[in-house]
Amino acid sequence: MAHLHRGDMTTHPDVSEMQARYARMLGGRDVALVDGPVFLLGLYCAASPWIVHYSAGQPSLAVHNLIMGIAIGLLALGFTRAPARMYGLSWAMCALGVWMIIAPWIVGTNPDAGVIVNNVVIGALAVLLGLVCAGTAAKSVPRP
Repeated sequence: MAHLHRGDMTTHPDVSEMQARYARMLGGRDVALVDGPVFLLGLYCAASPWIVHYSAGQPSLAVHNLIMGIAIGLLALGFTRAPARMYGLSWAMCALGVWMIIAPWIVGTNPDAGVIVNNVVIGALAVLLGLVCAGTAAKSVPRP
């Protein structure tokens, strides 16, 4: 009959093997710390024209933010699924963030302060999270 182990897991005979398996599974990354906020940023970016109420006054910018939000969300899913492969796209996330900052003046027409602040905050967060993703992806890439 198998012995049931109760109590502190540090005394479990397979604890080192379980820790090693868990580390391999995560690839040395803290997934929830990076990928969750990136996905939530993409979700907010896509919905922001309706949250901030500029979808009617800035229809081209509303479509732009919807598409950019979907792109950021897809990047988040890619970061979760294959972090080592997504290293280059981590830098693309930074570029998307810079684009989001300047988009109100290029895509929009006479943006008001709310639209500008919305896109600047989204863009700044995208740049910051892109840098964090690039850093964590660099850690997960095996070195020869």
